[in-house]
Amino acid sequence: MRLLFLDAGEGPPKLGAAVGKRQGSSVVRSRGRRILREAFRVCRPWMKDGVWIVAMLRSAGLKAGTGEIYADMVALLKKEEILKPGFPPVFPSDREASG
Repeated sequence: MRLLFLDAGEGPPKLGAAVGKRQGSSVVRSRGRRILREAFRVCRPWMKDGVWIVAMLRSAGLKAGTGEIYADMVALLKKEEILKPGFPPVFPSDREASG
């Protein structure tokens, strides 16, 4: 996964999800975008305001599950200090399945 950040100043965090045509059929690319949006939706309440993100999946990311994409996104957002304390370290449905 690759994330590009833009400081927009004010307003809620926004996401743009991109998957290139060379990476698979439209069904595969749509699945990748849905997974990116779902991971972002779970992270969004803990993100700082005024950040716009463009998320891109590579070919290996298209084969990954939502929990793996979420973990990668959280790691990158933590590294850039965009997440506030208290975010769930594990994707919520993964936590419910293991508990």
